[in-house]
Amino acid sequence: MGQDYILISGAREKNLKNVTVRIPKKKITVFTGVSGSGKSSLVFDTIGAESQRQLNETYSSYIRNRLPYYGEPDVDKIESLPVSFVINQKRMGGNARSTVGTITDIYSMLRLLYSRMGNPFVGYSDVFSFNNPKGMCERCGGIGKVKTIDVDALIDKDKSLNEGAILFPGFGVNSWRISRYIDSGLFDNSKKLRDFSKEELDLLLYENNYKLKNQAPSYPKSGVYEGIIPRIERSFLREESREGKNYRKEISKIVTKGVCPVCEGKRLNNLILSCKVEGKDISDCTAMQIDELFKFMCSIHSPTLKTVIDTIKQSLEQMISVGLGYLSLDRETVTLSGGESQRIKIVKQLGSSLSDVLYIFDEPSIGLHPYNIDKINNLLKLLRDKGNTVFIVEHDPDIIKIADHVVDMGPFAGTRGGEVVFEGSYDELKGANTLTARNLFNKVHFKSSIRKAKGYIEVKNATLHNLKNVSVKIPKGVLTVVTGVAGSGKSTLVNEELVRQYPDCININQKEVHVSKRSNIATFSGIFDYIRKLFAKENHVKSSLFSYNSEGACPVCKGLGKVYIELAFMDTVSTKCDACEGKRYKDEVLKYEYCGKNIDEVLRMTVEEARKFFVDTRISDVLGRLEEVGIGYITLGQSLDTLSGGELQRLKLSSELKMKGNLYVIDEPTTGLHISDIERLMKVLDCLVDKGNTVIVIEHSMDVITKADWVIDMGLGAGQDGGEVIFEGIPCDIIESKSSLTGKYLKKYMLDKNILKNK
Repeated sequence: MGQDYILISGAREKNLKNVTVRIPKKKITVFTGVSGSGKSSLVFDTIGAESQRQLNETYSSYIRNRLPYYGEPDVDKIESLPVSFVINQKRMGGNARSTVGTITDIYSMLRLLYSRMGNPFVGYSDVFSFNNPKGMCERCGGIGKVKTIDVDALIDKDKSLNEGAILFPGFGVNSWRISRYIDSGLFDNSKKLRDFSKEELDLLLYENNYKLKNQAPSYPKSGVYEGIIPRIERSFLREESREGKNYRKEISKIVTKGVCPVCEGKRLNNLILSCKVEGKDISDCTAMQIDELFKFMCSIHSPTLKTVIDTIKQSLEQMISVGLGYLSLDRETVTLSGGESQRIKIVKQLGSSLSDVLYIFDEPSIGLHPYNIDKINNLLKLLRDKGNTVFIVEHDPDIIKIADHVVDMGPFAGTRGGEVVFEGSYDELKGANTLTARNLFNKVHFKSSIRKAKGYIEVKNATLHNLKNVSVKIPKGVLTVVTGVAGSGKSTLVNEELVRQYPDCININQKEVHVSKRSNIATFSGIFDYIRKLFAKENHVKSSLFSYNSEGACPVCKGLGKVYIELAFMDTVSTKCDACEGKRYKDEVLKYEYCGKNIDEVLRMTVEEARKFFVDTRISDVLGRLEEVGIGYITLGQSLDTLSGGELQRLKLSSELKMKGNLYVIDEPTTGLHISDIERLMKVLDCLVDKGNTVIVIEHSMDVITKADWVIDMGLGAGQDGGEVIFEGIPCDIIESKSSLTGKYLKKYMLDKNILKNK
């Protein structure tokens, strides 16, 4: 028998300090610690990467070249390592043909059901696929959408054909393409298009395969005329069109996507759609919300197809259990959020018969209400109980609570982290003197002093997505938290309707920060320009000399600090540049100093160190804000593509802190934050409000809700069951609301913290 533990000896990846740890197999282990403490370095960059690397090495070089590259981590030894699946927060890729139904395989089971039970019989299960030529709508090719040309963007009606009325490139004056219309004999070439009759305009734009009678001698001998739009569709819009690839930018200006007029977005042809079960065709099923589809499946009774129906119901139940009941099977995967993508990946793994596998989860609580987290916990336990090992990198107290084993990293972040400060059970963690333990088991109180409103912001008659004609007043000059289960409509209300009605607000949303190997804290925050100017002034040289993207760059690595080697049938290898030793700059640049430090030494300073070093307020003020949001431990030169999601979120927040009478909309600012960092975040938000701003936060964190001045709870459920305001008021009153799920879980949370007495 193999070992019952995974053994890691001497892990030194990133900030890890020679970590040795023993982790039990076939248990749930939660890795905790502040952002930057080394959790991800241990779990993803060491354990997960080595498992994937060794698995990939079993394949041929041809296959390996097409797999993700995993470098060998800096670790002495890893023993008894299982094959791993990393289930992260990355959004699902795919294309217009990849849907929730296809990615979960539920659509395959529906196709089987309709081929056996549907009436009339139209064929076997493959014909119900919108990717099959026998089943797809011919007009849209099974995509449900067609490209349509915006006539107003295509032609200038104030011009004649002779004056260049056709705006698309290649149809200009004197071009051979325009001659097909000028020489056709069909039009008055000097007449403004605005003066064309409807028949003339239709002839110019839409006619196809029209046999000419009076064309000019220069016209092709075939004498066949083709309107502008059919010509562009044939030459530029077909997938295989070479000309279309050359004119993508120009095409985007005249082409829009709309619902296919033939299948009305259903993707399938009329024959397939004529086949029905209980009065519904297969696309009716995929268009339903998953929770509604589950009810429909429960109404179908067929002894011979019971196994198929039960399998569909089980898969739908699992989707509902992870809080995705508001999705529909026809939803394209490219439109899913990171959290939705991760939960779908969980459901896919539940259907697997594999065991003795290591599942690694990256903060599965992100974007979830405590109600949804309860459901996620049940699924994580199911994975464990099937004989698998489950690793979870997490901050949420409700997920930490289900751990069989806890590994706490710290004691702090960055260079002050990278150590295992606790190993043991959840109950043993209660007695530990770590940052996680102290904050996890501390007491929580409602605010003692609630701010009073200084007027109101109104959202009126909001009906977008699932909102049910919502009108709500949001108090000015206070901190308002908008809550509700996933899919309840809170993001639609705040991030879309409120932002649309108040476009001057500062919206700090969940859109990704642009990152690259060349971007870092100094460049993103804008202080690098000032730093370079200080060096230039001090040394009487050009500031461009201190840019690793310009004159000062090491000529070997081009300012990257690393050299990347492409090998034909091997993975790309990156090594520290020998010429500059990873410093990015030419040697001559490093001779110049400012206050005793060269440019490389400055970029190696932490935010905290640099704030003390620079007296220039243009620099120190920005660094102060970075410290304020809790990333003072990051160095100025650390590449943004190496930062965690929580660090990037706080970096973005710091750049938006203008702190003047504004309306701030902030989307889940606790994403990726350790519980100890939430207190620091609340100080930032309170500071914003105290300076005369109105702050609206979308959030699930109970610690944030208890510190709000006002709470707006959306629900009751998700999708069609949501879209209404369930509660408006001060936080302490929501625990008495019988209809609010947030109130129910907040009351339980505070009871667990021994604050409230049972009533």
